Amino acid sequence: MERRELEARTKAFAVAVIALCDSIRTHPNGWTTSKQLLDCSSSVGANYRATSRARSRAEWIAKMGTVVEEADESVYWLELAQEARMGDRAAVMRLLDEARQLRAVFAASYATSRRNRRKKRSTDH
Repeated sequence: MERRELEARTKAFAVAVIALCDSIRTHPNGWTTSKQLLDCSSSVGANYRATSRARSRAEWIAKMGTVVEEADESVYWLELAQEARMGDRAAVMRLLDEARQLRAVFAASYATSRRNRRKKRSTDH
């Protein structure tokens, strides 16, 4: 998947989460979940965009690690919303699937980059 596609996909994910959070806030205990979910879901795309401005391979890898963490946190809060029956069920399920897919894409890229960096360092010695 190309960078532009991923940037568009992460932004669409954040926009959809914003809409979902409107319905989550109506749940008696939904404010905290909504706030946390808004923060991490929007951070996925923002931090992914920041990887394009990394000044080194090490910085890129570090930024990508943050992307993976934020995607994983999005999965957590969506699972919590699902189990607590907060928000529109269909939207939660759809966004949970998307969050898991994004996490898998970014985690694979992150793991490959770390593995390649270790290989390069071991051949430099």
